[in-house]
This record gives sequence, structure tokens and C-alpha cells, in this order.
Amino acid sequence: MSIPDYESRVIGAVSRPDYQPMTVKALFRSFKLPPDEYTEFRKAAKRLVRQGTLVLAKDKTLEKSSVAVTKGAKGAIIGTFRRTSKGFGFVRPLGATDRSDHIFIPIKNSADASTGDEVAVKITRKARTPGMNHEGKILQVIERASGVFVGTYEERDGFGVVRVDKTTFQEPIFVGDPGAKGARPGDKVVIEMVRFPSAEMEGEGVITEVLGPRGQPGVDTLMVLRAYNIPDEFDEDVLLEARAKARDFDEENVEGRFDLRDELTVTIDPATARDFDDAITLKRDDRGYWELGVHIADVSHFVPPNSDLDRVAKQRGNSVYLPDRVVPMLPEILSNSLASLQQGKTRYTVSALLEFNEDGVRTNARFVRSAIRVDQRFSYEHAYEAMMNPDREIEGVSTQVHRQLCQMLSLAMILRKRRFAKGALELNMPEVEVELGNEGEVVGAHLTKDDESHQVIEEFMLAANEAVAEFLNERTIDFLRRGHDDPQPEKLRDFAEFARSLGYSIDSPQSRFELQRVLDASADQPERYAVHFGLLRSLKRAHYTAERAGHYALALDDYCHFTSPIRRYPDLQVHRALLAKLGGKRPKETADELVALAEHCSRTERRAEAAEQELIRIKLLTYLSTRIGQTFHAVIIAVEDFGFFCQLVELPVEGLVHLTSLHSDYYDLDRQTHTLVGRRGGQRFRLGDKVEVRVWRVDIDRRELDLVLSEEVPEESSLPESRRPARRSLRRGTLPAKGPGGRSPRPGKKGRRKRGS
Repeated sequence: MSIPDYESRVIGAVSRPDYQPMTVKALFRSFKLPPDEYTEFRKAAKRLVRQGTLVLAKDKTLEKSSVAVTKGAKGAIIGTFRRTSKGFGFVRPLGATDRSDHIFIPIKNSADASTGDEVAVKITRKARTPGMNHEGKILQVIERASGVFVGTYEERDGFGVVRVDKTTFQEPIFVGDPGAKGARPGDKVVIEMVRFPSAEMEGEGVITEVLGPRGQPGVDTLMVLRAYNIPDEFDEDVLLEARAKARDFDEENVEGRFDLRDELTVTIDPATARDFDDAITLKRDDRGYWELGVHIADVSHFVPPNSDLDRVAKQRGNSVYLPDRVVPMLPEILSNSLASLQQGKTRYTVSALLEFNEDGVRTNARFVRSAIRVDQRFSYEHAYEAMMNPDREIEGVSTQVHRQLCQMLSLAMILRKRRFAKGALELNMPEVEVELGNEGEVVGAHLTKDDESHQVIEEFMLAANEAVAEFLNERTIDFLRRGHDDPQPEKLRDFAEFARSLGYSIDSPQSRFELQRVLDASADQPERYAVHFGLLRSLKRAHYTAERAGHYALALDDYCHFTSPIRRYPDLQVHRALLAKLGGKRPKETADELVALAEHCSRTERRAEAAEQELIRIKLLTYLSTRIGQTFHAVIIAVEDFGFFCQLVELPVEGLVHLTSLHSDYYDLDRQTHTLVGRRGGQRFRLGDKVEVRVWRVDIDRRELDLVLSEEVPEESSLPESRRPARRSLRRGTLPAKGPGGRSPRPGKKGRRKRGS
């Protein structure tokens, strides 16, 4: 069958009066086509989406574009709009993967679209130069990203206005009578938009909540929670159901469960952890085989499907971990008590009992509903001390427990070695951990460690996740998988060119082994951050999916999230699927329901990551705002033609050194080597270089940090109001770009509370 036939069949199907929106895969199955035609069929459907003929809804179902857009916008390109601080913006068409595919939208043609909105756009002017962007006009806003915003309340000419944070809107939003809701100038407030601003008309909103004075402890956290629409309280009916579960729980009743309470069991978590969803047992038999038990909190026992607890957990999707608080997916009576694997308490679990031979090859796997009792809780620091000192007595650790910790290290390192031998990647991108004072103020920050104690837990969680995914896949059970698609070849070629400019040879960028070799070689070098982040940007984002999908970074064909049901709803779904199969049943969710759930959980995960990163930046910028003029060591992590971005060494936050602050010379960008070169003196600023900088300007509301070289003394007037370049997105192929981009940096990394990938 030719490709045009695919397109006509798809259009014909979605045009039928009785058509019910379905996924690409479900539509393919309805045609009863041979399985080997799916790839081309999927490409044809994606082409129709890019052309605007079809719309891909948020639950991944296909609809005719006329369902979503007005008659005047038929045939338009559908995409996501992002407005710059200068007022103009860009539309990223659905399915677009390269910046050159983005459509430039002048201010006059941007209508009242706001950043993140889904819009219909038409091309008004074709790009004249390869690599540049077409120009377009927004015809319609199809779906708003949000109608709620956070900003600073001000009063002007007897009226109240709100200057929205970041660069979402150029001008303040009118909110009516002064002092609405008791707001005072300088207060941080939440507004709901009544009329979005456009080039012709100012915006109008209404204040719905006053968060408190700017800078007051805790206000920054509330700002982020409201801006990202993250619920931070539970309804009373949910709390009542949780309390009822607590009353009914009898920890001595282990009927119907595999009793493992006499097995030596430990947990290893951050020192500040409050919920513990995994525990470990380990023995070695006479053959030298390892018997590893990964015991995960049985949250499904307390959260039945379609209950109030299930409803709120599904809605939240995951817990949100912020520097000064955790917003849990489930009420604390469950997440921090009944379901949490606390030391000395009998707790219900779902156990993955895995057998490995001496070489780390899994020889058997079985899964049971179980009961355990944790003998000792370890922090990472305490466990690390014991693991690194096998022959020395460790205070508070018995000989038996000490021996088990050392055995855990031995097995984990065997599994780790096998994983890398199969082609797994490990990007060294440690997270920023903010140090807070008594009132929530920042007193410092550091990068999280990734020592052997972390790696032990990482390997065991990965092993359990893989084993569960293989078990369910072999039995054709539908469940939520964790997918990580292969990167585009051109992205890897761009990275290889970038790495070569730094002196690292790559003959075959498609080879995971060559990529890992470069990662290892740069691990202790100044350009480490740039290299690792450069590869990260070349990779696609991991996501949840209802279809079978491999995991590129882990080099696995089957993978899922099983090990954290206290804080991730997908893990709870996997538990239910596994337990249903063990009970001789099949899960109740349909394939289409799982598709929608996968999209929802991927979206809430991205929201949580973005909220955490934004609050960390706010807190670090707040800290630096009291240190204007202070000198820091820094490493150049990105180079552009308008300046270079640095990451401070003493306080891991990024800032911009703008070219306007460099008075000694004029500079040109050598894109191939990612270097700014002085025209007269030949001074160079290259990716990975170490520099000494001073804090020059901090704008917390816009989330901007401006730096200057310590030897430069720029005039205040020489620095532009905003450092962000006017048309930065017109350029393509720059590696790396500013900021972590929200991707999970370490496949399988377990930081303060993250386990699995």
C-alpha cells in the first residue's frame, strides 16, 4: 500500500459521523492491516497532524482539525506558542523536532496568545535562508495553557495592576479597584485572566488570592504551587477515607501474604526522608547465587480503584518535591505512616524476589504479596561508611547487617558492570540541593552526591523495574511502561561535532559505547557539564506509554516504574496489573484508558520537575540578590553570539555574561568550536573554560541573573534591561542551551528521593 493510501484511509475514518476519537494504534488495528505496516501508517498520521488536517488531542487520540479550530482556521498548522520578553514569539508545530521548524510570530500577528497555548497558525512569509524560520500569524487560540498567573501587585493612577512573573506578558494586567482582596503594593498575588492582552487591547484579570509580601518566608513556594496549578491540600472526604484505612489496619494480620518478617531487611534513603517505599533483603546460597528481595510498599491495599483516594492520587499523578516541603500524592497518614516501610513496623509490601548467578545474570524472578519488618533504616551517609569499611566496626551496625551491606555493594557493582556492558548510558548531572535556614531562607546550596550507596539502590530498583516489565510483557498484560525513544540521528551527529570541537573523538555517534566513552573521559574535566548536558539535549525525554517501547538510555527492551507507588501513580497502576495477574485476573483498564493515563502522568511529572527547578532558581536568586558585587568562580556552560552562560561553582546556579559588559574588545562567535573570539586581542571564551565573575544584577521576578567578569567594571547604562536575546530561537544547532530543560538527567538516578528512570 502506498503512503497516500494511508493518508486517505485515515482522513476517511475520522470523517465518518460515527467516528469516536481513538489513538493511532487503535485506528491502525481497526483497519486490520499487517503489523509490519504500522511504522509507515504512523508516519502518515503524523504528517496529517503536522499539516493541520488532524489534531492530536492531549490523550493522544486523533480528531479532525475542524473539531478543534474555527472554519476560518481550517488547514492551519497546529502548534504550541511561546512568547519572548520582547513580545513576539514562536509556534512549535506538533511533531516538530528542530528549531528551524518553529514559526516566527511578530507581535502584531500574535493575537492574545500566551506562552504554552495551543494555537492555529498560518504561514505569511517563507524563510529566505536555510535554517531560518518561516513567519506566521496566529488565527486562533485553541486551548489555553493556563488562565491563572502569579505576579506582583502595584497601584497606578488609582487602579490596581499586576505585573506577572517571568516574561509571560510585556505589560501589567489591569485588576480594577485598588486594594482588591486586601492586596497591598508589593504583595504577591494570584490572578485569573478575564481578557488576555493583545497588540490592540490591554489584559484584564481578577485577584483570586493574596499570597503575602514579596520575600516573606514561604511566599515563594506558594507562588510556584499556584503558578503550576499544583494542589497542596486534600479534600475532607479524601482525608476521611484515609483515616478509615488507618482504623482498619492491623499490622499483625498477614493472612494471605508471604511472611518475610524474619528476613534481615534494611532501607537506605536520604537522611531527611519521611516516606520509605522500598526495602532490601539479600542472601547468597551454597551455589554462590544471589537471592535479592526488593520489597515495595503495597499502596494498592490502601487505595482501591475508583475510590476518593484513587481519584486524588490519579489527579495529582505524583508527589512534588520542593526545597522546603513535599506535596504528597497521598495523605500523610498513608504516605508517611501506614504504607511507609518504617523500621520495626510490620508493613504490607509487593516483593520482587530475584535470583542472580555469580556473573549477575538473572536466573529466576517471582513476585508475591508479602509482609516485612525493617530491621534497620540507613541514611546514604551511614550506609556508605559501612560499605567502604568492611573490616572496621561501624557504630550502631551489627556484624550481620554490616556483612549484608557489603554483599549488597558487591552484587550492585556486578549488575552495574553488566548494564554498561549492554550499552547503558550514565549522564553525570547531579541535582542542586538548597540549604535552608530556620525560616526557609537560603543559606547555601550544593550538588548532590552520587556515591556507591546511591548506586546500590539504583541498581536494585532498576533490576526490579525491568523484571516486572518483562513478566507482564511476556503475559501480554496491558500496563504503563516507561519509554525512552531513540534519539534522532542528526541530533547525535550534532553532538558528535560538538564533542570533537572539545577534543573528544567520536567515529560513530550512534554507538552508545562511544557516547559513554566520551562521558567517562569528560567526567573529571572542566567541560564535564557542557559535554553531559550536550548529550542530554540530544536525547528525547523519557515518558510513560501504554505501548511497548524500549528505553534507549538504559538499553532495555522492556521497562516500567514499579518501585515508588507512594509518590508515583504509574507505579500504583503497575502494582495493580501485577497483582491482578498473580490472582488469575486481567487488569480492568482498556488500552485507550491507559493511553490517556500515560499522557496525564507524563504531563504531571513534567509539571513537578518544572516547579521544583523554578523554586530552586527563585531561592538561589533571592540569596544572590543580597550579594551584589560578590565574586564567584564559574564554568562556561553555553556560548552564544550575545554572550556566554556560566554556572557558579560555589553556588550551582546559571547566569549570563553579556557581550555589552565586555569593553576590552568586540567578539565573534565561532559556532564550530563554541568559542567567542576577540577581534583585536584574540581573547577567547570557550565552552568549559573557568572564569571568575561578579554578581551584577538579579531580577527575581524575571528569573534572571546577570554576571560580569571580575576584572570588568561595566557602566550601569551599558547593560540592557533584559539579557535575553531578541530572536535567539532563530538560530539552530547550538549545544548546549541554557538550563536543564526538565529532562531527567540520570537514567536510573536516585537522588534525594528519585529512584528508577
